[in-house]
Amino acid sequence: MHELMKGLILAGGFGTRLRPLTYTGAKQLIPVANKPIIYYGIEALAKVGIKEIGIVVGETREEVMSTVGNGDRWRVRVEYIPQEAPMGLAHAIKISRAFLGNEPFMMYLGDNILKDDLGALVTQFEKNRPQALILLTEVSNPREFGVAVVDDKGAVSKLIEKPKEPPSNLALVGVYLFDQEIFSAIEYIKPSWRNELEITDAIQWLLDNGRRVESQTVQGWWKDTGKPEDIIDANLLVLQDIEPDNQGRVIDSTLNGRIRIEDGALVEKSTIRGPAIIGRNSKIVRAYIGPFSSVGDNVTIENSEIECSVIMDGAKICNVETRIDRSILGKNVVINQISESPRTHKFILGDQSRVEIVK
Repeated sequence: MHELMKGLILAGGFGTRLRPLTYTGAKQLIPVANKPIIYYGIEALAKVGIKEIGIVVGETREEVMSTVGNGDRWRVRVEYIPQEAPMGLAHAIKISRAFLGNEPFMMYLGDNILKDDLGALVTQFEKNRPQALILLTEVSNPREFGVAVVDDKGAVSKLIEKPKEPPSNLALVGVYLFDQEIFSAIEYIKPSWRNELEITDAIQWLLDNGRRVESQTVQGWWKDTGKPEDIIDANLLVLQDIEPDNQGRVIDSTLNGRIRIEDGALVEKSTIRGPAIIGRNSKIVRAYIGPFSSVGDNVTIENSEIECSVIMDGAKICNVETRIDRSILGKNVVINQISESPRTHKFILGDQSRVEIVK
């Protein structure tokens, strides 16, 4: 049934919590270990044998479409489904009916990254044939999530969105399996207080009407990359499993740990401590690159130090005296420290940028 099962990836939304990075791009295209976040979802679906994937896109559709393409690189077929406004996860399913048909499907939120293979999820769904199968994870802050009440066999009895008094610490991860009954549920539910058709309400309708909803709990790690600190944490987690490889030039430098250096990159008179990745045609000169750093393509880092950071394509960091740590630099950002008297700071920053200066 894997090949009959279709995939649905949600890549709309405004990404307000990731501004200013998302003023000029889709949140699902922010790189983690130098790979757009949405690629991890496509790979996860392709790995379990799903051949047809619908991607729900919003106002950033052109960028998503040009980055993802037709799916050939993953040997899948990608179809794009425009959503006029972010009106909820259940609304995204509703407008995808023509693509999904009446076959079971897997929905994956495009800004999520999971370490788990989803094969066990598909196997359970095929074996037990519930109307819905949801992926859950234990969280320390269940008030911020949709929370599930389950029995010892994993059967779901209740779902509550952002509860003030959480009945459990099991939160919904952004991966769901449904059969065609979900379309009936969506027809019956009403928009929530935020004027969205909530997927938790649709699943609760299934429960209230005698349908079976099962769950599985994440064994590895899961990250919703909704905030800047989540991007840094996801980058850290993905880099833990990086395969070392050197396609660039390394001159008079020290490399320790698992490091990937892409084609055309130059590392000269520098120290790199892995896990780390250096993108194509980047130049690292008289610099220190600390663990859990992702340096994009065409980046220049000279006479500077970075650690546990995401540096996107085209950025330049030159002559910075203090180490840059747990930071995200967008495309073509320039940080250049110059020796002038009197010493001053000069900034050109977009809306909602954030700068921390440590004395």
